[in-house]
Amino acid sequence: MFNAASTMEVILRKYGNSTVAVLPPAVLKDLGLAAGQAMTLDTNAQGQITLTPKRRYVLADLVAQCDLDAPPPVDLGLWEAAPPAGQEVW
Repeated sequence: MFNAASTMEVILRKYGNSTVAVLPPAVLKDLGLAAGQAMTLDTNAQGQITLTPKRRYVLADLVAQCDLDAPPPVDLGLWEAAPPAGQEVW
């Protein structure tokens, strides 16, 4: 099984006009990644590369972060108190 603290060698390969790094299946499984996963690639002055999976948002997770006791924003009150500007029907 893959150990997150281990170091392994990967070979860069030509794929059409691009160059790819092939990740072993055990690494993909342990990190919960799959082909087609969006990643962020960062480099630094020391020549290091960092790949970070882009976070996938789930509506239920975002709603769970909301403070249901928080007061509504001030501009929402202004919006709701504004008179109709056209021929809106309520």
